[in-house]
Amino acid sequence: MRYLRAQLVRILTQYFGDDDRRIEHALKVLGHAERIMLERSGCDEDIVIACALLHDVGIKVSEAKHGYNNGKTQEEYGPGVAEEMLGSIDFPAEKIEIVKNIIGNHHSPSRYDYAELAVLKEADRIVNRLELMS
Repeated sequence: MRYLRAQLVRILTQYFGDDDRRIEHALKVLGHAERIMLERSGCDEDIVIACALLHDVGIKVSEAKHGYNNGKTQEEYGPGVAEEMLGSIDFPAEKIEIVKNIIGNHHSPSRYDYAELAVLKEADRIVNRLELMS
């Protein structure tokens, strides 16, 4: 999709508002995911971009409903939020389903064998480790 990255960054920043930490995390994950994707074959770039930027959108719903978030609640609420966001920019329906599956599984042992899921998990791990050190 043309300008997918820019469209999703705009949607993400509107969604998280002044939660700069969540926005920065997503941007860092995107940077690592794009680098990792270049080292592997079989990845759909649009799916990698969407997953990297939207992987933690379930946090906001979880915190609003429960007052906390964890991997399980992120996986529970994230796919629906991502579907709405991606639908608003006419992201292809077949790719939305894959993105939802990946977001709904990015903290759990893999139920899916998507190359993009492996990329997201590795990129998120790198960023989480770096954030713990800073």
